[in-house]
Amino acid sequence: MSVYTVQVEDARPPLGEKPSAGPVYRCIYAKDGLLELPTGLESPWEFFSHSVEKTPRNRMLGHREVVDGKAGPYVWKTYQEVYDEAIQVGSAIRSRGVSPGARCGIYGSNCAEWIITMEACNSHGIYYVPLYDTLGANAVEFVVNHAEVSIAFVQENRIQSILKCLPRCTSHLKTIISFGKVTDEQRKEAEQLGISFFAWKEFTSLATPDDKLPTKAKTDICTIMYTSGTTGEPKGVLLTNEAMMHQVLSMDKLLYETDKVLTEEDCYFSFLPLAHVFDQIVETYCIYKGASIGFFGGDVRYLMADVQELKPTFFCGVPRIFDRIYTEKVSSGGALKKILYQYAYSYKLKNLEAGLKQDEASPLFDNLVFDKIKQVLGGRVRIIASGAAPCAGCFTSIANVHPMIGTVGVPVVTIEARLESVPEMGYDALSTVPRGEICLRGKTMFSGYYKRPDLTDEVVVDGWFHTGDIGEWQSNGAMKIIDRKKNIFKLSQGEYVAVENLENTFGQCPLITMVWVYGNSFESFLVAVVVPDRKAIEDWAAAHNETGDFQSLCENPKARKYILDELNSIGQKNRLRGFEMLKAVYLEPNPFDFERGLITPTFKLKRQQLLKHYKDCIDQLYVEAKKTKA
Repeated sequence: MSVYTVQVEDARPPLGEKPSAGPVYRCIYAKDGLLELPTGLESPWEFFSHSVEKTPRNRMLGHREVVDGKAGPYVWKTYQEVYDEAIQVGSAIRSRGVSPGARCGIYGSNCAEWIITMEACNSHGIYYVPLYDTLGANAVEFVVNHAEVSIAFVQENRIQSILKCLPRCTSHLKTIISFGKVTDEQRKEAEQLGISFFAWKEFTSLATPDDKLPTKAKTDICTIMYTSGTTGEPKGVLLTNEAMMHQVLSMDKLLYETDKVLTEEDCYFSFLPLAHVFDQIVETYCIYKGASIGFFGGDVRYLMADVQELKPTFFCGVPRIFDRIYTEKVSSGGALKKILYQYAYSYKLKNLEAGLKQDEASPLFDNLVFDKIKQVLGGRVRIIASGAAPCAGCFTSIANVHPMIGTVGVPVVTIEARLESVPEMGYDALSTVPRGEICLRGKTMFSGYYKRPDLTDEVVVDGWFHTGDIGEWQSNGAMKIIDRKKNIFKLSQGEYVAVENLENTFGQCPLITMVWVYGNSFESFLVAVVVPDRKAIEDWAAAHNETGDFQSLCENPKARKYILDELNSIGQKNRLRGFEMLKAVYLEPNPFDFERGLITPTFKLKRQQLLKHYKDCIDQLYVEAKKTKA
């Protein structure tokens, strides 16, 4: 068996209150040292400017023009055109009194103006601060004030959101620029608060010819990325130029090892939020390689139509997107199609696990089955990446070199990793099967939480970032995520519950689409709010002569018991302990969504908000369960 990590430091025994820690490992491609930046490289701006010099006429940023309500073909701006516009925007920003080290907000979904604004900030050493377009005005207000944003670029359909919070954001914010147009009413509303409001083209006219760019350093802050805040207020993660460039070059190194490195001939489909660092790194990598970036139209209902039109060679998604493709193209295709797909999938998976490469594992089924999935993505895709796993960007799993199915792979070439024991959860980093909290250090790590040294000190101890994820080293050097440290609690009888692990287990049930498990130290058992699969419930109702619409079926006690029994059956098959089983469930017909603040933009559960929203339901579940128990 091949092993893809090397040990570079010995394990550490317990020291006072500090638990034991396992050996330190690196990826085999970094066995002689972590990846270093080339001499003279100081800012991501140089990635862009070098690509402009190399391929000025290559297509860079594309979007579909909408005419009479219909989306047409992609239209493109070249590298030179984008560069010229970024220079103009950067100069115009400086004309508003914004200096290097100041903060510039970017509020909107993926588009050319987002990237142009980012590059304009990079060119002048201004920290860009993404404002999540899915978190709503309250979070935007907090970030604008906390980061002391003095200038903000806003997509037209987000202008009303920014205007609503504007009266409470005037301490630092002095200039707003629309990605498109501005109405007279919007301009007047902002100006009454002492804030200037410009349309995009109007703003670029403020640029000064031959405006010189300032010197930049790799240790300068590049961006402040605010977390989505599953609990409490969002935290501002400080990322330096060095960290961003190391991540890009790490990606290039790992793709080079698989002979899949990007070129100027490649095309990336941009739809994962640019407000998150994962897609920023991917798109910066595309820019570094001179590749093209085509943006989706903004409506997820037509996402696949945009993919079909663009025909990308590089596609990044999250598990939910891949689940959607499976549901739409496999599950909905009838029983025979589903059986064929499952057989082909199981056959190829078995061969991949045996060590065969992608193109060797099942060439017949590739042509008969899997090529149809490829056609769904336009037919030209050669690289697919997912960044939704815990520790994404710190570990990697790439087919044909180290596929490591079921794991997050090995550390990237800029990171060292070790496990730290978590005695209260029974995880020992020094056991024969090392398990513990994943700790990381290296060149792509964040520099701290903005204005929150207390929070930084909580998670960075002796130079190691404590992720909160519980991992298990595999024999080939890959890391497997098995639990979550931060979401554990005690039941009234003293048992510890790792709730995310339970949700992952119950989530295997085909009758449901979402589940939130709840418990606390005052109760001895668990309950859950479950979003059932509509078809599964309706099929059950038809088979048991139960009538009513989906809403009434979710309220049906028999349906609730049916789902509860199936969930606990899954739990038993996965050997959950008795106190980890569910005693009652509430069936919610509506998926947890952003609008109600129940999930983050990366689809993580916001537990405090869920509890607030479903408190009455939870209370009633405990009442019902105790009556049944009695």
